Amino acid sequence: MNADSSSLPVALDSPGLEQRAVNAVRVLAMDAVQRAESGHPGLPMGAADLAYVLWSKELRFDPEDPSWPDRDRFVLSAGHGCMLLYALLHLTGYDLPLEELERFRQWESRTPGHPEYGHTPGVETTTGPLGQGFATAVGMAMAERHLAARLNRANSELVAHRTFVLASDGDLMEGVQSEAASLAGHLGLGKLIVVYDDNRITIDGPAPLAFSEDVTARYRAYGWHTLDVNGHDRPAIARALAAAAAEPARPSLIRARTHIALGSPHKQDSESAHGAPLGPEEVAATKAVYGWPEQPPFFVPEDVRAHFLEIGRRHRREREAWETRLDRVRREDPERGALWDALHGDRIELDPASRPRYEPGEKLATRKASGKALEWLSPQLPGLWGGSADLAPSNMTYVPGEKAFSAAEPAGRNLHFGVREHAMAAALNGMALHGGVIPYGGTFLIFSDYLRPSLRLSALMGIRVIYVFTHDSIFLGEDGPTHQPIANLASLRAIPGLTVFRPADAEETTQAWEHALRREGPTAIVLTRQGLPVLDREGLGIAEGVDRGAYVALEPEGDPELVLFASGSEVWVAVEAVRVLIREGRRPRVVAVPSFECFEQQDEAYRNRVLAPSIPRRMALEAASPFGWERFTGLGGTILGMRRFGASAPAGDLARAFGFTPEAVTDAMRRALEDPAPEHRAGS
Repeated sequence: MNADSSSLPVALDSPGLEQRAVNAVRVLAMDAVQRAESGHPGLPMGAADLAYVLWSKELRFDPEDPSWPDRDRFVLSAGHGCMLLYALLHLTGYDLPLEELERFRQWESRTPGHPEYGHTPGVETTTGPLGQGFATAVGMAMAERHLAARLNRANSELVAHRTFVLASDGDLMEGVQSEAASLAGHLGLGKLIVVYDDNRITIDGPAPLAFSEDVTARYRAYGWHTLDVNGHDRPAIARALAAAAAEPARPSLIRARTHIALGSPHKQDSESAHGAPLGPEEVAATKAVYGWPEQPPFFVPEDVRAHFLEIGRRHRREREAWETRLDRVRREDPERGALWDALHGDRIELDPASRPRYEPGEKLATRKASGKALEWLSPQLPGLWGGSADLAPSNMTYVPGEKAFSAAEPAGRNLHFGVREHAMAAALNGMALHGGVIPYGGTFLIFSDYLRPSLRLSALMGIRVIYVFTHDSIFLGEDGPTHQPIANLASLRAIPGLTVFRPADAEETTQAWEHALRREGPTAIVLTRQGLPVLDREGLGIAEGVDRGAYVALEPEGDPELVLFASGSEVWVAVEAVRVLIREGRRPRVVAVPSFECFEQQDEAYRNRVLAPSIPRRMALEAASPFGWERFTGLGGTILGMRRFGASAPAGDLARAFGFTPEAVTDAMRRALEDPAPEHRAGS
């Protein structure tokens, strides 16, 4: 065992109740990982002192109401140490019985290998990818600050909670953490407190193999309040947490030096304790160091269990008093009560009379139509809150008449994330999880690659986050192939649970926003830089088909002999090309496909009406990778897409060079109609 352990203020085998309570957390983690023969025991064993002090001294929560809006948030950013969290949730009285700890990492257990939001009561966010929990917590703290500014009054606070994070060496290395920490310091998020479990061990070995910076100096440069503490000195930890809580104008980082797998005779301070069970002999030896009975596994003394349950009940009256205060606000300050209810309710009621209207043939970029939709929606939806990663003038995400959210103006509804796409998306997740707001964030579609890990977690958690991706194709023009997305649409469509809309005109864009607001999961609205004609719906399929994901936009007289599928900026091209062939006596059909995902959710009869699977000649048109369109064309169909990167040139030149003009598409359909009909059929 490392000699540093001799400096501990309390012996590990102390008979005192507090020490045994901390050891109970360690033992539950060891036993669960050992039974599963999989997991990360070292962090829970090393961070148990930190977590115990935080949960017993500072954290405001009530297991009887895990969704109490004014609870403190606890984010285990070091999600690999999840048995620390599961042990605390179980012991303090959440609906997580011991049997679930015994089934750690097993099929359909409520104790998965990393914490999952919506799966385990008390888990505030899905963590696992390092840095994500940290950055998500920044969004939670932003939401707390924003809602407090809008809802609190002197001597009548409805929003007054803090956000706590337990982070690891790995979290502090990831780039998303750096982006988020910089933003948090700039905004002065004083109710954000990060405890950094500095055990100096990673999977490869000692952290100094790759990580030797002065973390506290970096955070001071970000504008944070920093403290250093022995992570096993519980009184010192309590003092550090109290000092952090007393700092109103800056987020706090408490750097706590700990020992991974504390007490393990042969694996303390070793990477072998990071991501693998200790082994039966080492578990037994460690329990002996703790003065703990070797058998039975998962043993918790009754007085320790009672002690933790009392900790879990500690804030029940505070929660009840908060509920009484909210009821009083509703009675005595009905305007503020109505605002609370509007922010935290599920109803989306929109005024159709003020809805943006467009004239057929009017030319408008869908990014500009999105901006007009936001101007319409924002006054009606007080919780709609968002901005851009330093691209608001291009993304059209700035709402005129609203102030910018800042340390000085926390009620502002325009967010400036700076050039921080990854942190923006993670913060949007935190805002959505916090509740009370409907977050959206914008950037160029090409930079969806920068934020994809956070977007993936939006989908995994099924939370309502709206992504506004503009400059969606080669037609952004002269910026060239570094900025022209080719594979991004296909990669977004591959994410389960994410709905992707690529609207064909201004009307479809408005409807995409309406759909995004009414669904539970995340939505990506993919928009053009260049102007598009507003489709003349007389004689075309109705744009209400946006909700259904695909619809027949133009139908010839008689049975179609070819079906042409298109999305976004290519729909008007398809319509113009098909009209030429109809005048020549041919019978092609145009199907607009604004959303693959919405279409897949329709019943088979509707899908077959739109797909017309019996028609063998099938084509698809999209200025992006053809990957994925085979579900509409079948393997023998023709897909007019991009099979290379773009080029730097005006948009019109690019359209001609790559075959995305009505004339080029008309010629392609003529060739398809002249060929013998292929024998394949598209699936429904």
